[in-house]
Amino acid sequence: MARAGLTTKRVVQAGAEMADEIGFEHVTPTELAKRCGVKTASLYSHVKNAHELKTGIALLALTELADRASAAVAGLAGKDALIALADVHRDYALEHPGRFTAARFRLAPETAATSAGVRHARLMRAILRGYDLTEPHQTHAVRLLGSVFSGFVGLESAGGFSHSDPAPRESWTEILDALDVLLRAWPREK
Repeated sequence: MARAGLTTKRVVQAGAEMADEIGFEHVTPTELAKRCGVKTASLYSHVKNAHELKTGIALLALTELADRASAAVAGLAGKDALIALADVHRDYALEHPGRFTAARFRLAPETAATSAGVRHARLMRAILRGYDLTEPHQTHAVRLLGSVFSGFVGLESAGGFSHSDPAPRESWTEILDALDVLLRAWPREK
């Protein structure tokens, strides 16, 4: 990235690309400044500090993922919507591992409340309405889905399934089938 034309948006985008290449946890203003061909002090005119840079990358990742998820589940319901949403998470994690990690970065409450994370929660809840889940069961199910999506793709991205059969895609499909069955039979009593 050339020094001329450096903006906050471009700095965050470069940070997201760097996260995908070397891992979100390794993105620092110093390393990003080198990549952008500027001194670290120059980078600080676009982001205040490492936390602000990581927050920007997280917000970008949440928005990208929410946009993809919204498009994928539009017009779908039930198991079809569940699979579409799950596949978006898995595909995004495999395509953008650093950004997927960034999407789980702890945001300040006021930042989280105005982020695309809210859209993710709404999408999951919309899908769960197709399973006739009400509160507090719906919240438990949202947490379950988030755990499965993040856990599976995190293990897969780290190579956790690369030394055994069957292929991860086969396990993913079976897990989604099992989730559909579980959501249909979710206990309704407290």
